[in-house]
Formats: sequence, structure tokens, C-alpha cells
Amino acid sequence: MATFLVRRLLLMLLTLFLLSLIVFLAGQVLPGDPGRAILGNLASQSAVQNLDHQLGVDRPLIARYLSWLGGLFHGDMGTSYSYRSPVAPFVWSALINSLKLAALAFVVVVPLGIAGGVAAALRAGRLTDRVISITGLSLATVPEFVSGIVVIVLFGVTWKLLPVSASAGAGASPGQQFRHLILPAIPLVFVLFGYIARMARAGTIDALAADYTRTAVLKGLPARTVLLRHVLRNSLLPTITVIATQSGYLIGGLVVVETLFNYQGIGGLIYKAAQAKDFPMLEAGVLTVGVVYALATLAADLLLIALSPRLRAEAIGERPARRRAAPAADATTSGASA
Repeated sequence: MATFLVRRLLLMLLTLFLLSLIVFLAGQVLPGDPGRAILGNLASQSAVQNLDHQLGVDRPLIARYLSWLGGLFHGDMGTSYSYRSPVAPFVWSALINSLKLAALAFVVVVPLGIAGGVAAALRAGRLTDRVISITGLSLATVPEFVSGIVVIVLFGVTWKLLPVSASAGAGASPGQQFRHLILPAIPLVFVLFGYIARMARAGTIDALAADYTRTAVLKGLPARTVLLRHVLRNSLLPTITVIATQSGYLIGGLVVVETLFNYQGIGGLIYKAAQAKDFPMLEAGVLTVGVVYALATLAADLLLIALSPRLRAEAIGERPARRRAAPAADATTSGASA
């Protein structure tokens, strides 16, 4: 297991290194001059050149990348062109805000999606299955700005039950922050419920048809034991992978939701940095989202190994005992592990 962890950590570091290289190069090829973007169109060319020299954007590309990468190893994300101050405090503050919103959405949608998918699978082809499947598919196709506007109009303007702004202000209590985050979390729950429920339904149907489930039933085990110990343990493997892949979206892809609810998250920070040609802020924000996504993927891999004896045996280099298992579940698990 230690070898597996070391291998996964090295792969994660390599991925983050390649991401840093891509992010840095993408930031440099974006059109626009940082000095011109800061001083405005009325500034003289000499003033713009002097500011570019102060910012260091006129140095060779390799020198700038090595300097930026060396700063990252020492905890220095660079200096913002727009604010003329270190980037790190802005990134950490925005990341914490995004994590709060993502955590609330996950706490609601993960149990709800899994329960809905399992209920649909247990009643496959019946009314319950059709209602859950159609509802999940319909909610997943509704854009966040549409559902966001609907919940604002209903709960914030018409019924005045919840605040329409996600920002509770400085010094707000945890209860006040939670109340302000309820409305922006609803569009995220709508989008993710369909994906999670569909994967949980498909995995549960495959597990119910597997040989090990039939064997457990023939042994006379209670239905609850069969469901919890044999069905869910195998059916949730692909669902865990889907949940992990959505972490990047919940952290850095909420520009529309953050703008709609006036929330200072890292998605909005990246968008504003790109508009202002603030390359240090842009690069640090994107790389931070990549780190969060990599950690979430690693956590999902470890959870998959903990739940699946087959994957655990492969991770520690042992050959598992040959046994009959669900082909669909095994194929999905192997793909998730890869």
C-alpha cells in the first residue's frame, strides 16, 4: 500500500508540474499587455514599458517561469498586477469561500443522489424509477443561471425566506453564513443530482444482477444485509469516481453562480484576473483548482481501494483469488481506478 501511495503521489506531482507549465504558457499567450491593462489606454507607451519592466513581464519566458515555479515551492504565488500585493491571501480567501459552498452542496446532493439512484434501481421500470430518472435528467439540463434566477425570485423576492446574496459579511456567525449559502447551493444540487443518481442507479442494477447477490439471497441473508453489505459496496464504486470528478467543477467552475449571488469564490477570482490580464492571480487560481482536483481524485482512489478487495489486492501487488463477480461492476471499477 505504501508503494501505491508513493506512486500515486509522484504521478500527482508530475500532473501538477505539467499543469503549471500549461497554465503559465497559456497566461503568457493571452492577448493584451499587463502594463496597458493597468494604466489604461490614455497612458503613454514609455509609462507602459516602465511598468512592464517593474512587473518583470519583459524578461525571457524561461526566466519568468523558473522564477514563478521557485516562488511556488517557497509558498510565494507572486504579486498581483492589479492590487500590487501578494496573490496568496486573495487565493486562499476565495478558495475557502468556494470550499464552503461546495461542502454544503456535497452534503445535500451526495446522500440525496445515492438514495434516489438506489430507490430507482430497486424499482426499475416502475413509476418511482421513471419519476426519479426523469426528474434528475431534467434538473441536470437546466443551466445554473436559470435555476438560480428562479430560486432568487421565489425564495428571496416573492416569499422573502432567504437572503439573495451569498456573502454574509465580515464577522458573520456560522449560522448566518449557512443561511446565506442555501440559495446558491440549490442550483448546484439540481445539476449534480442527475449525474449521481444515474450512476448509482446503473451500478445498483448491475450489482443486483450479479452472482454474489444471488448467492447471498439464496443463503437466506436478510434483504437489508444483502443491500448494505453486498450490493452497495460494489454499486457505489463508479459513483464515488463521479463525485470526485465533480470537485473541480464545484471549486473553480461556479463563475455564473458566484456572479449571480455576489459571492467571492475562486471561480470568479480567476475570471476577473483573466479580464484584468492579472497573470499571477490567474495562474495561481487555476493551479490551486488543479491541486484540489488532484487531492480529490487521490482520496477517491483510496476510498475505492478500501471498498473493493479486488482493487486493494491490485494496489498492493497481490493476485486476488479467482471468484465470480459482476462483469459490469468490475469493468467500471477498473476504469475508475485507472
